[in-house]
Amino acid sequence: MTLCVHEALLQAQAHGLPRLEAEMLLLHALSQSIHARAWLLTHQSLVLNQAQLQRFEIFTQRRLNQEPVAYIVGCKEFFGLKLHINNHVLDPRPDTETLVLWALETLNSVPSTSPNTQPSVMDLGTGSGAVALAIQHARPDARVQALDWSPTALELAQRNAQDLNLNVKFRQGNWLDGVHENFDLIVSNPPYIPLGDAHLTSLQHEPALALVSGGDGLHAIKHIVSTAAACLKHGGWLLLEHGFDQAPATRRLLAEAGYERVQSRKDLAGIERCSGGQKALPQSAR
Repeated sequence: MTLCVHEALLQAQAHGLPRLEAEMLLLHALSQSIHARAWLLTHQSLVLNQAQLQRFEIFTQRRLNQEPVAYIVGCKEFFGLKLHINNHVLDPRPDTETLVLWALETLNSVPSTSPNTQPSVMDLGTGSGAVALAIQHARPDARVQALDWSPTALELAQRNAQDLNLNVKFRQGNWLDGVHENFDLIVSNPPYIPLGDAHLTSLQHEPALALVSGGDGLHAIKHIVSTAAACLKHGGWLLLEHGFDQAPATRRLLAEAGYERVQSRKDLAGIERCSGGQKALPQSAR
């Protein structure tokens, strides 16, 4: 069987792939940039050879089996940065850009005690490094660190940092265990899906350790909230991404732990996607 570019795209769409995904997978099969949609328009009648067609059919089937496009093509754009992605880390979601935007807003309010002061940031459970790298890119003056339990994830995050020429310091660890520094900002997109949640079926290709967090989905969030204050400067902020229905519980945990100015932020769909709070200032600074 022979197919041209136009026919291959139609066939993939007939099997249920959205056109944009079909185009990205076909471009990848043809060894083109996955963003070169204009190339496809000018090569509609190009006939795929057997190797190209076989690659495209394999990619199409993987996507129909709910594997993220980012894993198939090996990359994903996040906050304007091109990241290498594999199945050892989460596929970065646009919703997580809400966390980055809030983090940058918070850093803009950090008082500078001297011209040489660098705002300090810790990203917990960094995965591909997406959040930490986005913050560092937007705030090159910041001192950004990122931590993850998985050596494989850290290897990928370091590769992304090197390719983007961003000086994020990566370290291995279990959340904040063994961290003895104080930061202006701690951010995290931790696991937050409850064990047995129906959504896990569609996330079967992603690492379970980065998704599931106890029976209520709040195990990691509870741990971070209970330990982060010891690693925050007075007036520093803790910002957390969470599930679509977890904002009230996360705000309650933050308030019970003594955080002030506790609040949530909505993503582009209007869902409360992140919650955070500020470590109390000492009485003398109020």
